[in-house]
Amino acid sequence: MNAPVIWLNGEWKTKETAAVSLYDHGLLYGDGIFEGMRIYAGRVFRLDDHLTRLTDSAKMLMIDLPFDRETLADAVRSAVGRWGEKTGYIRLLVTRGVGPLGLDPNRCEKPTVAVIVDQIQLYPAEKYVSGIPIVTASTRRTPRSSGEARVKSLNYLNNIMAKIEAQQAGCLEALLLNNEGLVAECTADNIFVIRNGKLSTPGAIHGALEGITRKVVLEVAAALSLPASEAALALYDVYTADEVFMTGSGAEIMPIISVDGRSIGNGKPGPITARLQHGFREVTEKN
Repeated sequence: MNAPVIWLNGEWKTKETAAVSLYDHGLLYGDGIFEGMRIYAGRVFRLDDHLTRLTDSAKMLMIDLPFDRETLADAVRSAVGRWGEKTGYIRLLVTRGVGPLGLDPNRCEKPTVAVIVDQIQLYPAEKYVSGIPIVTASTRRTPRSSGEARVKSLNYLNNIMAKIEAQQAGCLEALLLNNEGLVAECTADNIFVIRNGKLSTPGAIHGALEGITRKVVLEVAAALSLPASEAALALYDVYTADEVFMTGSGAEIMPIISVDGRSIGNGKPGPITARLQHGFREVTEKN
């Protein structure tokens, strides 16, 4: 396996030599944004979509990107070329940059930008066939009045607390609700439910990130003539679904076989989920 490839502020680094200051506001305050991307067949999957979300997030948080879009794209592609593997994971991150102690973002002179290419394995390979059980976390999704779900920021504390709840319950993943008690997303993935052949997934208005893999799944569903839409979902809709699955750049498509001890369908991954997994693989192969 190749060593990680790292591009930091325009320079190539190794895992051992790449470093940021203790005064970087990304570390001090979680002030920054990121994108997680996949490499399939040696190419970056949906790079344009990820860069659009990154630039939108930067605009929302008033972070002035020190590199233009084409330079960032070239950095990502060059890092993938140096990586040399047909598959892999890319983390593109931007922090507010180095500044003095204190929250004032105007005192950070220049954002820190990094590209990391490495491998990722969020779940055991066999779980993509057998599925996983999940639980609902008591931790709630950050409300829109406090944080816009469409911004993929470095602030993941509530997701981490929900992940700890999942682990304490003997599960690999947890479901987060918003302050109204509606389904938002899992700790790092979007969620879909299937009932009577129709797919439903929460939208940004419900606290869900507008995931890139989520977008691809909706495209695959359309190609398969499967009705799909954004919808407000309560736990009732999850518990009584025929099939449930998660999506994410890291997770891809992961079947969920039970939620809070309630079996989903017959307690096994369903046929529509399998069709979507197959369709997703075909898309990534064409890339």
